[in-house]
Amino acid sequence: MRGSSARSVNLALATWVSAINFWAWNLIGPLSTTYAEALSLSSAEASMLVATPILVGSLGRIVVGALTDRFGGRVMFIALSSSSIVPVLAVGFAGSIDSYTLLLVFGFFLGIAGTVFAIGIPFANNWYEPARRGFATGVFGAGMVGTALSAFFTPRMVGWFGLFPTHAIVAAALGVTALVCVVVMRDSPEFVPNTNPVIPKLRVAARLRVTWEMAFLYAVVFGGFVAFANYLPTYIKTIYDFSAVDAGTRTAGFAVAAVIARPIGGALSDRIPPKFVVLTSLAGTGVMAVVAAFQPPPDFWSAVTFIGLAVFLGIGTGGVFAWVARRSPAASVGSITGIVAAAGGVGGYFPPLVMGATYDAADNDYTVGLALLAITAAVALLYTAFRLHAREPDTSVQAHST
Repeated sequence: MRGSSARSVNLALATWVSAINFWAWNLIGPLSTTYAEALSLSSAEASMLVATPILVGSLGRIVVGALTDRFGGRVMFIALSSSSIVPVLAVGFAGSIDSYTLLLVFGFFLGIAGTVFAIGIPFANNWYEPARRGFATGVFGAGMVGTALSAFFTPRMVGWFGLFPTHAIVAAALGVTALVCVVVMRDSPEFVPNTNPVIPKLRVAARLRVTWEMAFLYAVVFGGFVAFANYLPTYIKTIYDFSAVDAGTRTAGFAVAAVIARPIGGALSDRIPPKFVVLTSLAGTGVMAVVAAFQPPPDFWSAVTFIGLAVFLGIGTGGVFAWVARRSPAASVGSITGIVAAAGGVGGYFPPLVMGATYDAADNDYTVGLALLAITAAVALLYTAFRLHAREPDTSVQAHST
């Protein structure tokens, strides 16, 4: 394979690797209501079950991003898909014996699958020229569809095949994916290994202002997506009293909307300054969070509200990472990506805990949690509007393109 054919195939395969690992990462969320009923869990306990893989998958991205700079995306994709197999099977085993403790422990290791994002961004960047990197990172980011696949299929597969066999199927898919990567995937000819020690590279990235500005924004938009993609089944069942399967179907719709919107946000950021894409995302997110707090009736208006929220969050995730690609020095893209991606995941860790802790059982609402999302989006919007430039200084562009 050469030229555009090679990069298209590698981008498509990387997107699939992301999707199957996102499915694995999100195996607990769609079944959280089932576990809560079977194990008589409180709202806080169920929230902890959902949030644990998110935290590990988030923090692990810091190291995985730096390792990608050193070893390349191909090696890291193969290693990650292979190493996610055992945690997937272990979670299935824990769930089949109704052990909350083991679900937490194995859910911790399941978080490994969530580090996939820190591999794909530098991998896609290396295959595409700067003017097309918003598109490339947006397409790779569409691998978030794995959360929709999990939300839609996991509860159904459990009904069809049983709990452990469902996890075994996902584990087998991970194994096949790793083998396909061995045979087909290649790193870009433009990839140059950064063999500097990992810790100093992370220190360099941590000293850059761009790292923390983008980390903050990504914590809001991607964190919001992750939080709702994992917690929405619980939210929908609690507020609207749908079954686990029906709640999963609606969560899948939310995830698909965000997945479709992400490459749109990336592509728009190739044409206009990413700042304006991100501003639109933050404004829409805040408005939709306020609307959701009023509990629009099912099924049409609630669907409009949460799909609208998903679209704004999805556009924002594409816009932020297109901005990262523009502003990051080329040698540090992986390290910066790891930190920013970690912040996005951490941003998704706390909302489920907050939603569980602030749930008002008397009035059956999550008003406090949704209000906090609206306030956070407003703060991020003001910072973006008044502190960040629409166009980067020449030095930043030159550093990125060298």
